[in-house]
Amino acid sequence: MSGSSAVRVVVAKPGLDGHDRGVKVVVRALRDAGVEVIYTGLRQTPEMVVSAALEEDADAIGLSVLSGAHMTIFNRVMELLAENDARDITVFGGGIIPEADIPELEAMGVAKVFTPGTPTAEISEWVRDNVRPIHAGTGG
Repeated sequence: MSGSSAVRVVVAKPGLDGHDRGVKVVVRALRDAGVEVIYTGLRQTPEMVVSAALEEDADAIGLSVLSGAHMTIFNRVMELLAENDARDITVFGGGIIPEADIPELEAMGVAKVFTPGTPTAEISEWVRDNVRPIHAGTGG
């Protein structure tokens, strides 16, 4: 059973931003840390991200937002998770997000926001310490 206990994270680049170098570095770091990562790619809608997370039985969703639309995107993802009775999926993210917006994102249920320059080891450690396999032991 220990082989199926890896944390599963759907990582996405929602919105119109086309810069994905940073998120690919984070994806690789998470994989190197033993996290099962499903990277959905660029220009995802919140609906596409949540649908992927539900299909993949993800334990968490990681969003990379550089476009300035973080408040709208994170809010919509949280709404969709609630509508799908999937509030147990941890949501975290990063990108160009002003420090002043972080408390509001946390208030809407975002578990963690990483700002530019955060070491990938810190992100991997946070995921390892804060995301638990939701479906562990369910035989899925």
